[in-house]
Amino acid sequence: MEGYFLLPLIVPGIVLAVGLYSLFLRLNLLGTLPGFVLAHTIVAMPLVITNVMASLQGLDPRLEQASASLGGGRVRTFFSITLPLIAPGVTAGALFAFVTSFDEVILSLFIQSPNLQTLPVKIFNSVTQTNDPTVAAVAVVTMFTSVIVMLVAQFATRKRKRPVA
Repeated sequence: MEGYFLLPLIVPGIVLAVGLYSLFLRLNLLGTLPGFVLAHTIVAMPLVITNVMASLQGLDPRLEQASASLGGGRVRTFFSITLPLIAPGVTAGALFAFVTSFDEVILSLFIQSPNLQTLPVKIFNSVTQTNDPTVAAVAVVTMFTSVIVMLVAQFATRKRKRPVA
């Protein structure tokens, strides 16, 4: 099963886009929001699975057994023990999935409709068809957003690493 979920990492993007186009054409999902969500989920799933599996391999199963022996149910054990321990892997997987989905222009070009386009597709169309300063404005906003996110992450980790006096 792991191999099937990791397959979109191996298959070239254009082959995946053509295959999904053919499948979505038969299922009437071209140009629909569920089609976009499904296609981008298929592309991003291997990155999430890889990160979460790495976090789960480092998880000590005795912690879950200890929670169960103290009367914790499966749901409570998951939310109070397992999820906090694998949260870095889940967060990293979510960030990788977002970045990959945001960067996926080829797949979006195949699945788009005139009414439903992603921002990267609009940028691509603007660069190839018009001479518009919108692309430069979006690039500046994206750069500033990235810098702010990195600074917030830096300050958050700096506060945690300070020695206790």
